[in-house]
Amino acid sequence: MSNHIHHVHIFASDLNRSIKFYEFFFGGAIILDVELAGARNVFMKVGNGRLHFYDQKPGYSGRGSIHHFGIQTDDIESVVNNLKANGIVFSKDITDAGFWKYIMVPAPDDILIELFEVDKKQIPSEFQSYFE
Repeated sequence: MSNHIHHVHIFASDLNRSIKFYEFFFGGAIILDVELAGARNVFMKVGNGRLHFYDQKPGYSGRGSIHHFGIQTDDIESVVNNLKANGIVFSKDITDAGFWKYIMVPAPDDILIELFEVDKKQIPSEFQSYFE
């Protein structure tokens, strides 16, 4: 048996704004845009993963029980510079933990993204499987 995370489901108060955010900053590409369960549903690929947007305002404020989701990049400085150049405000700079650099990115609907870059030549052996 094989299991993997297929997608993260996100309620979107402004679906078009969310789509543009992930397309522009992370190279997202819509793979399905369909009416399901009485609302527009959009699946978007971001690298090897998927986001599933549901055209409905979140029923609560805040992130609920999910703190963040992660997007891995191979050029964190360029992505962060692009985000900043387009008005995204960060509460702190990139954290450099040696083999791993990261920054928390504020996204639409109070979603928090951990943007990270890994130097695969420096990963300690106990972390190898985590970053595959």
